[in-house]
Amino acid sequence: MSKLFARIAAFFSKRTFIGVDKAGNRYFTIKEEIDCILKEKRWVEFKGEQEPTSIPVEWICWLNGQRKIAPTPEEIMELEARREHVRLNVALLKKEKEERKATAREGSKKAVSSGKVGGPDLKSFIQQFPYASEGDKVDQASDGRIQETKEEKGKPLPESSEPTGSGASYKPETWQPPT
Repeated sequence: MSKLFARIAAFFSKRTFIGVDKAGNRYFTIKEEIDCILKEKRWVEFKGEQEPTSIPVEWICWLNGQRKIAPTPEEIMELEARREHVRLNVALLKKEKEERKATAREGSKKAVSSGKVGGPDLKSFIQQFPYASEGDKVDQASDGRIQETKEEKGKPLPESSEPTGSGASYKPETWQPPT
């Protein structure tokens, strides 16, 4: 009897049924005139327990007025298919990431088990220094410093664009850059 009364009351009210979502929630609208302005009110009637998180995003946008037109069933099906495609892509990317991590772990275990550790390339580092090329003999003092050879002492030093001298020989504002 109460269902019959509800249907009769709904028939005489001004509300308009708009649609239903996958969870069975029903969406309605009513147009009211407030202060000589025609306004539309939108609401949802939940099927079963009132759980706001069960409302799809498209319907939330419609309820808040971000959409003028309610979502169509075709649009909802298309968006669900797109969401499922994204879920599958995310799962695939996570699987690839885990595989890369596993191969990286295996690679690091192999390096440790062989006893070889990759270090810096010392040849390229030594080649940066002009006095110690590969075939030259470098004289070292007993304290570890490199000593100049007689040939190097006789060679003039290349001119630098930086001022030379310090201490007593320094005179302010006398240095000029080379031209």
